[in-house]
Amino acid sequence: MIEAKGIEYGSPVCQRVHGAAVDHAVGRLLIEALTPHAITAALAVADELAARADEAERLRQAGVERAQYQADLARRRYLAVDPDNRLVAGSLEADWNAALRELAAARDTYENAKNDGHGDLDDAQRARITTLASDFPALWNDPDTPMRERKRLVRLLVSDVTLVRADQITAHVRLTGGQEHTLTMPVPLASWQIRQTPPDVVAAIDELLDDHTDGEVAAILTERGHVSGTGQPLKPTIVRHLRIRYGLRSHPQRLADQGMLSLREIARRLGLHTNTVKKWRDAGLLTGRVANDKGEYFYYLPGPDLVRPRIGRPPAPRPAPTETTTESAQGGAV
Repeated sequence: MIEAKGIEYGSPVCQRVHGAAVDHAVGRLLIEALTPHAITAALAVADELAARADEAERLRQAGVERAQYQADLARRRYLAVDPDNRLVAGSLEADWNAALRELAAARDTYENAKNDGHGDLDDAQRARITTLASDFPALWNDPDTPMRERKRLVRLLVSDVTLVRADQITAHVRLTGGQEHTLTMPVPLASWQIRQTPPDVVAAIDELLDDHTDGEVAAILTERGHVSGTGQPLKPTIVRHLRIRYGLRSHPQRLADQGMLSLREIARRLGLHTNTVKKWRDAGLLTGRVANDKGEYFYYLPGPDLVRPRIGRPPAPRPAPTETTTESAQGGAV
Protein backbone atom coordinates (compact mmCIF):
# COMPACT_ATOMS: atom_id res chain seq x y z
CA MET A 1 0.00 0.00 0.00
CA ILE A 2 2.81 2.40 0.92
CA GLU A 3 4.77 1.54 -2.24
CA ALA A 4 1.64 2.08 -4.36
CA LYS A 5 1.10 5.53 -2.85
CA GLY A 6 4.77 6.31 -3.39
CA ILE A 7 4.48 5.45 -7.07
CA GLU A 8 1.14 7.21 -7.58
CA TYR A 9 1.68 10.35 -5.50
CA GLY A 10 5.46 10.51 -5.16
CA SER A 11 5.34 10.21 -1.36
CA PRO A 12 8.47 8.92 0.39
CA VAL A 13 8.63 5.21 1.16
CA CYS A 14 9.37 4.14 4.73
CA GLN A 15 12.68 2.42 5.23
CA ARG A 16 12.57 -1.34 5.62
CA VAL A 17 15.12 -3.29 7.61
CA HIS A 18 15.40 -7.07 7.64
CA GLY A 19 14.98 -8.14 11.25
CA ALA A 20 17.09 -11.32 11.20
CA ALA A 21 20.39 -9.46 10.79
CA VAL A 22 19.52 -7.00 13.58
CA ASP A 23 18.38 -9.80 15.92
CA HIS A 24 21.62 -11.68 15.35
CA ALA A 25 23.75 -8.58 15.98
CA VAL A 26 21.89 -7.60 19.16
CA GLY A 27 22.05 -11.17 20.46
CA ARG A 28 25.80 -11.27 19.85
CA LEU A 29 26.14 -7.93 21.68
CA LEU A 30 24.24 -9.25 24.71
CA ILE A 31 26.41 -12.38 24.86
CA GLU A 32 29.57 -10.27 24.68
CA ALA A 33 28.30 -7.75 27.24
CA LEU A 34 26.93 -10.26 29.74
CA THR A 35 30.28 -11.69 30.91
CA PRO A 36 31.35 -12.54 34.49
CA HIS A 37 33.66 -9.51 34.49
CA ALA A 38 30.83 -7.25 33.36
CA ILE A 39 28.50 -8.72 36.02
CA THR A 40 31.12 -8.09 38.73
CA ALA A 41 31.57 -4.52 37.55
CA ALA A 42 27.80 -4.01 37.44
CA LEU A 43 27.40 -5.28 41.00
CA ALA A 44 30.17 -2.94 42.16
CA VAL A 45 28.40 -0.05 40.47
CA ALA A 46 25.14 -1.15 42.09
CA ASP A 47 26.81 -1.11 45.51
CA GLU A 48 28.17 2.38 44.83
CA LEU A 49 24.78 3.59 43.69
CA ALA A 50 23.15 2.05 46.77
CA ALA A 51 25.64 3.83 49.04
CA ARG A 52 24.98 7.12 47.25
CA ALA A 53 21.24 6.49 47.49
CA ASP A 54 21.52 6.02 51.27
CA GLU A 55 23.47 9.26 51.55
CA ALA A 56 20.92 11.07 49.41
CA GLU A 57 18.11 9.66 51.53
CA ARG A 58 19.77 10.96 54.68
CA LEU A 59 20.12 14.39 53.09
CA ARG A 60 16.45 14.41 52.08
CA GLN A 61 15.43 13.30 55.57
CA ALA A 62 17.54 16.10 57.05
CA GLY A 63 15.78 18.51 54.72
CA VAL A 64 12.41 17.33 56.02
CA GLU A 65 13.56 17.82 59.59
CA ARG A 66 14.78 21.35 58.81
CA ALA A 67 11.48 22.17 57.12
CA GLN A 68 9.60 20.76 60.14
CA TYR A 69 11.71 22.91 62.51
CA GLN A 70 11.06 26.04 60.45
CA ALA A 71 7.33 25.31 60.36
CA ASP A 72 7.23 24.77 64.15
CA LEU A 73 9.22 27.96 64.70
CA ALA A 74 6.87 29.97 62.48
CA ARG A 75 3.88 28.51 64.34
CA ARG A 76 5.26 29.49 67.73
CA ARG A 77 6.01 33.01 66.50
CA TYR A 78 2.49 33.39 65.18
CA LEU A 79 0.89 32.13 68.38
CA ALA A 80 3.05 34.41 70.51
CA VAL A 81 2.08 37.66 68.76
CA ASP A 82 -0.48 40.08 70.22
CA PRO A 83 -3.76 39.54 68.34
CA ASP A 84 -4.39 43.28 68.38
CA ASN A 85 -1.24 43.83 66.30
CA ARG A 86 -2.90 42.70 63.11
CA LEU A 87 -0.10 43.79 60.76
CA VAL A 88 2.53 41.70 62.54
CA ALA A 89 0.10 38.81 63.00
CA GLY A 90 -0.69 38.77 59.28
CA SER A 91 3.01 38.73 58.37
CA LEU A 92 3.76 35.90 60.79
CA GLU A 93 0.78 33.93 59.52
CA ALA A 94 2.12 34.25 55.96
CA ASP A 95 5.54 33.01 57.09
CA TRP A 96 3.87 30.06 58.80
CA ASN A 97 1.93 29.15 55.66
CA ALA A 98 5.10 29.37 53.55
CA ALA A 99 6.94 27.12 56.01
CA LEU A 100 4.10 24.60 55.88
CA ARG A 101 4.25 24.54 52.06
CA GLU A 102 8.01 23.96 52.14
CA LEU A 103 7.48 21.16 54.67
CA ALA A 104 4.90 19.49 52.43
CA ALA A 105 7.22 19.78 49.43
CA ALA A 106 10.14 18.28 51.35
CA ARG A 107 7.98 15.38 52.54
CA ASP A 108 6.70 14.69 48.99
CA THR A 109 10.25 14.66 47.63
CA TYR A 110 11.35 12.31 50.38
CA GLU A 111 8.45 9.89 49.89
CA ASN A 112 8.77 9.86 46.09
CA ALA A 113 12.49 9.17 46.24
CA LYS A 114 11.90 6.47 48.82
CA ASN A 115 9.27 4.76 46.69
CA ASP A 116 11.48 4.88 43.59
CA GLY A 117 14.32 3.06 45.33
CA HIS A 118 14.74 -0.62 44.55
CA GLY A 119 16.60 -1.56 47.70
CA ASP A 120 19.84 -3.44 48.11
CA LEU A 121 20.48 -6.83 46.53
CA ASP A 122 20.59 -9.75 48.92
CA ASP A 123 23.03 -12.66 48.59
CA ALA A 124 20.55 -14.86 46.74
CA GLN A 125 19.87 -12.18 44.15
CA ARG A 126 23.60 -11.59 43.67
CA ALA A 127 24.16 -15.31 43.16
CA ARG A 128 21.40 -15.50 40.53
CA ILE A 129 22.80 -12.48 38.68
CA THR A 130 26.31 -13.97 38.69
CA THR A 131 24.98 -17.32 37.42
CA LEU A 132 23.19 -15.52 34.60
CA ALA A 133 26.56 -14.64 33.03
CA SER A 134 27.24 -18.32 32.34
CA ASP A 135 23.66 -19.43 31.72
CA PHE A 136 22.69 -16.66 29.29
CA PRO A 137 24.86 -17.70 26.28
CA ALA A 138 23.73 -21.31 26.55
CA LEU A 139 20.10 -20.30 26.92
CA TRP A 140 20.26 -17.81 24.03
CA ASN A 141 22.00 -20.20 21.62
CA ASP A 142 19.87 -23.21 22.52
CA PRO A 143 17.70 -24.02 19.46
CA ASP A 144 14.98 -25.30 21.79
CA THR A 145 14.60 -21.89 23.45
CA PRO A 146 11.31 -20.37 22.17
CA MET A 147 11.52 -17.01 20.47
CA ARG A 148 9.15 -15.52 23.05
CA GLU A 149 11.69 -16.31 25.79
CA ARG A 150 14.43 -14.57 23.83
CA LYS A 151 12.16 -11.56 23.48
CA ARG A 152 11.63 -11.51 27.25
CA LEU A 153 15.38 -11.58 27.81
CA VAL A 154 15.84 -8.70 25.38
CA ARG A 155 13.14 -6.67 27.14
CA LEU A 156 14.94 -7.18 30.46
CA LEU A 157 18.37 -6.21 29.14
CA VAL A 158 17.69 -3.66 26.37
CA SER A 159 15.93 -0.33 26.78
CA ASP A 160 15.59 0.55 23.11
CA VAL A 161 17.18 0.08 19.67
CA THR A 162 17.26 2.82 17.03
CA LEU A 163 17.80 1.70 13.43
CA VAL A 164 19.08 3.78 10.53
CA ARG A 165 19.38 2.33 7.03
CA ALA A 166 21.62 3.87 4.40
CA ASP A 167 24.47 2.11 2.60
CA GLN A 168 24.56 -0.09 5.68
CA ILE A 169 22.36 -0.69 8.72
CA THR A 170 23.31 1.19 11.89
CA ALA A 171 21.77 0.10 15.20
CA HIS A 172 22.08 2.29 18.30
CA VAL A 173 21.45 -0.04 21.26
CA ARG A 174 20.86 1.28 24.77
CA LEU A 175 21.04 -1.31 27.53
CA THR A 176 18.96 -1.18 30.69
CA GLY A 177 21.96 -0.12 32.76
CA GLY A 178 22.45 2.96 30.57
CA GLN A 179 25.28 1.71 28.36
CA GLU A 180 25.04 2.63 24.70
CA HIS A 181 26.47 0.64 21.80
CA THR A 182 26.52 1.31 18.06
CA LEU A 183 26.39 -1.68 15.71
CA THR A 184 26.89 -1.63 11.95
CA MET A 185 25.99 -4.42 9.57
CA PRO A 186 25.61 -4.77 5.80
CA VAL A 187 22.18 -4.51 4.23
CA PRO A 188 20.86 -8.07 3.69
CA LEU A 189 20.62 -9.22 0.11
CA ALA A 190 17.23 -9.20 -1.59
CA SER A 191 15.67 -12.51 -2.57
CA TRP A 192 16.64 -12.06 -6.22
CA GLN A 193 20.23 -11.34 -5.17
CA ILE A 194 20.34 -14.49 -3.05
CA ARG A 195 19.20 -16.56 -6.06
CA GLN A 196 21.61 -14.80 -8.39
CA THR A 197 24.29 -16.96 -9.99
CA PRO A 198 27.69 -16.32 -8.35
CA PRO A 199 29.96 -13.99 -10.34
CA ASP A 200 32.73 -16.60 -10.53
CA VAL A 201 30.37 -18.99 -12.33
CA VAL A 202 29.45 -16.30 -14.87
CA ALA A 203 33.14 -15.52 -15.39
CA ALA A 204 33.89 -19.23 -15.92
CA ILE A 205 31.10 -19.49 -18.50
CA ASP A 206 32.48 -16.47 -20.35
CA GLU A 207 35.94 -18.04 -20.43
CA LEU A 208 34.81 -21.52 -21.50
CA LEU A 209 32.60 -20.26 -24.33
CA ASP A 210 35.74 -19.45 -26.31
CA ASP A 211 36.33 -23.15 -26.96
CA HIS A 212 33.16 -24.99 -25.89
CA THR A 213 29.45 -25.18 -26.62
CA ASP A 214 26.71 -24.58 -24.03
CA GLY A 215 26.42 -28.28 -23.29
CA GLU A 216 30.17 -28.71 -22.91
CA VAL A 217 30.35 -25.68 -20.63
CA ALA A 218 27.56 -27.12 -18.43
CA ALA A 219 29.34 -30.48 -18.18
CA ILE A 220 32.69 -28.88 -17.30
CA LEU A 221 31.21 -26.62 -14.61
CA THR A 222 29.17 -29.47 -13.12
CA GLU A 223 32.33 -31.57 -12.92
CA ARG A 224 33.98 -28.67 -11.07
CA GLY A 225 31.13 -28.67 -8.53
CA HIS A 226 29.42 -25.43 -9.58
CA VAL A 227 25.65 -24.97 -9.37
CA SER A 228 23.19 -22.25 -10.34
CA GLY A 229 22.03 -19.47 -8.05
CA THR A 230 19.02 -21.58 -7.03
CA GLY A 231 21.25 -24.57 -6.26
CA GLN A 232 20.29 -26.53 -9.38
CA PRO A 233 22.81 -28.48 -11.47
CA LEU A 234 23.99 -26.50 -14.46
CA LYS A 235 22.32 -27.66 -17.67
CA PRO A 236 22.74 -26.39 -21.24
CA THR A 237 19.46 -24.46 -20.99
CA ILE A 238 20.67 -22.71 -17.80
CA VAL A 239 24.01 -21.86 -19.45
CA ARG A 240 22.12 -20.46 -22.44
CA HIS A 241 19.88 -18.39 -20.12
CA LEU A 242 22.87 -17.02 -18.23
CA ARG A 243 24.67 -16.26 -21.49
CA ILE A 244 21.72 -14.21 -22.72
CA ARG A 245 21.10 -12.64 -19.29
CA TYR A 246 24.66 -11.33 -18.98
CA GLY A 247 25.15 -10.50 -22.67
CA LEU A 248 27.87 -13.10 -23.31
CA ARG A 249 28.68 -13.94 -26.93
CA SER A 250 27.85 -17.50 -27.90
CA HIS A 251 30.42 -20.01 -29.09
CA PRO A 252 29.32 -19.67 -32.76
CA GLN A 253 29.62 -15.89 -32.50
CA ARG A 254 33.13 -16.23 -31.09
CA LEU A 255 34.11 -18.59 -33.91
CA ALA A 256 32.72 -16.06 -36.39
CA ASP A 257 34.83 -13.37 -34.69
CA GLN A 258 37.86 -15.53 -35.55
CA GLY A 259 36.90 -15.47 -39.23
CA MET A 260 35.32 -18.92 -39.39
CA LEU A 261 32.31 -19.52 -41.62
CA SER A 262 29.13 -21.49 -41.15
CA LEU A 263 28.28 -24.45 -43.38
CA ARG A 264 26.09 -22.40 -45.72
CA GLU A 265 28.53 -19.50 -45.83
CA ILE A 266 31.54 -21.61 -46.82
CA ALA A 267 29.45 -23.59 -49.32
CA ARG A 268 28.45 -20.32 -50.98
CA ARG A 269 32.02 -18.99 -50.95
CA LEU A 270 33.43 -22.16 -52.51
CA GLY A 271 30.49 -22.76 -54.84
CA LEU A 272 29.83 -26.20 -53.37
CA HIS A 273 26.87 -28.13 -52.06
CA THR A 274 26.68 -28.40 -48.30
CA ASN A 275 27.02 -32.17 -48.51
CA THR A 276 30.20 -31.73 -50.49
CA VAL A 277 31.58 -29.45 -47.78
CA LYS A 278 30.97 -32.17 -45.22
CA LYS A 279 32.68 -34.77 -47.41
CA TRP A 280 35.69 -32.49 -47.90
CA ARG A 281 35.82 -31.99 -44.09
CA ASP A 282 35.76 -35.76 -43.55
CA ALA A 283 38.48 -36.14 -46.17
CA GLY A 284 40.63 -33.55 -44.40
CA LEU A 285 40.44 -30.95 -47.17
CA LEU A 286 38.62 -28.48 -44.87
CA THR A 287 39.21 -27.75 -41.21
CA GLY A 288 36.23 -27.10 -38.95
CA ARG A 289 35.25 -26.84 -35.30
CA VAL A 290 32.04 -27.89 -33.55
CA ALA A 291 29.93 -24.75 -33.11
CA ASN A 292 26.91 -25.94 -31.09
CA ASP A 293 25.33 -28.89 -29.34
CA LYS A 294 23.66 -29.99 -32.61
CA GLY A 295 27.03 -31.01 -33.95
CA GLU A 296 27.12 -28.25 -36.60
CA TYR A 297 30.53 -26.98 -37.68
CA PHE A 298 32.13 -23.69 -38.49
CA TYR A 299 34.96 -23.79 -41.07
CA TYR A 300 38.19 -22.02 -41.81
CA LEU A 301 38.27 -20.65 -45.36
CA PRO A 302 40.95 -22.58 -47.29
CA GLY A 303 43.76 -20.84 -49.11
CA PRO A 304 44.07 -20.35 -52.88
CA ASP A 305 46.31 -23.43 -53.18
CA LEU A 306 43.42 -25.77 -52.41
CA VAL A 307 43.43 -28.71 -54.82
CA ARG A 308 39.85 -29.37 -55.72
CA PRO A 309 39.08 -33.04 -56.26
CA ARG A 310 37.13 -34.05 -59.38
CA ILE A 311 33.41 -33.86 -58.82
CA GLY A 312 31.30 -36.75 -60.11
CA ARG A 313 32.26 -40.22 -61.36
CA PRO A 314 35.81 -40.76 -62.59
CA PRO A 315 36.09 -41.28 -66.43
CA ALA A 316 35.93 -44.90 -67.62
CA PRO A 317 39.26 -46.26 -68.90
CA ARG A 318 39.54 -46.32 -72.76
CA PRO A 319 40.14 -49.80 -74.36
CA ALA A 320 43.56 -50.45 -75.93
CA PRO A 321 43.55 -50.33 -79.80
CA THR A 322 43.68 -53.73 -81.70
CA GLU A 323 45.53 -54.54 -85.03
CA THR A 324 42.30 -54.57 -87.00
CA THR A 325 41.40 -51.22 -85.70
CA THR A 326 44.84 -49.90 -86.48
CA GLU A 327 44.81 -51.23 -90.07
CA SER A 328 41.35 -49.87 -90.63
CA ALA A 329 42.48 -46.57 -89.42
CA GLN A 330 45.49 -46.66 -91.69
CA GLY A 331 43.43 -47.80 -94.73
CA GLY A 332 41.04 -45.10 -94.17
CA ALA A 333 43.83 -42.67 -94.05
CA VAL A 334 45.02 -43.86 -97.49
